[in-house]
Amino acid sequence: MRILISNDDGYLAPGINALAEALAPIAEIVVVAPDSNRSGASNSLSLDRPLSVQRAANGFYFVNGTPSDCVHVALTAVLDYKPDLVVSGINNGPNMGDDTLYSGTVAAATEGFLFGIPSIAFSQGAYGWEHIEDAARHARDLVQRFYEELPRPCLWNVNIPNRPYEQLKAVAATRLGRRHQSEPVIRAKDPRGRDIYWIGPPGACKDAGEGTDFHAVANGKTSITPLQIDLTHTSQLSALAKALA
Repeated sequence: MRILISNDDGYLAPGINALAEALAPIAEIVVVAPDSNRSGASNSLSLDRPLSVQRAANGFYFVNGTPSDCVHVALTAVLDYKPDLVVSGINNGPNMGDDTLYSGTVAAATEGFLFGIPSIAFSQGAYGWEHIEDAARHARDLVQRFYEELPRPCLWNVNIPNRPYEQLKAVAATRLGRRHQSEPVIRAKDPRGRDIYWIGPPGACKDAGEGTDFHAVANGKTSITPLQIDLTHTSQLSALAKALA
């Protein structure tokens, strides 16, 4: 198996290093990741400037761009073959519910999916990297367990509780939950007295009932949510067509 690994926390992040170490015994791996933290970059591509690719001492490639840039460049320039799997993460903190729209971790996997490759985004259920080696070992178990059965292509969003490996046995198929509206921006002043704004924290859970990713992780289960790209609001199509007639 040949696996391309990326993330949004940057090539120095504990999550991607733990994931690469865990997957190396079962696959030929190549890591192409951002040169710095690009959390929240979503599916953006850098179209206003050229990108550079450099190689670190540990063999990882790093790019001065977004997670989507990294996978795009890897698949069209760095690699001379099509990998069997694209894996993103492990992210520092969860990517559940509405957060998946903003997530650079999910975006890196999405780019692989758009190239027709089975792709999985891995995140931890809480911030702080606690039990990251256990999460990486669990991620390897999931790859080994499901790789042969993965639809071609597919896009999975996986959130792993921050727990010891021995407690990471339960896995649930889930749907995305929902959050309330985000908190307001945080206003501050720069050193010159000008107004600056920090994006506020995400809203509290609105739909975290049984069957959601929020519910699974809160109850100690790893959530696996299959994602799709089609954003068409199909239930409104007929009404729109009538209005345009």
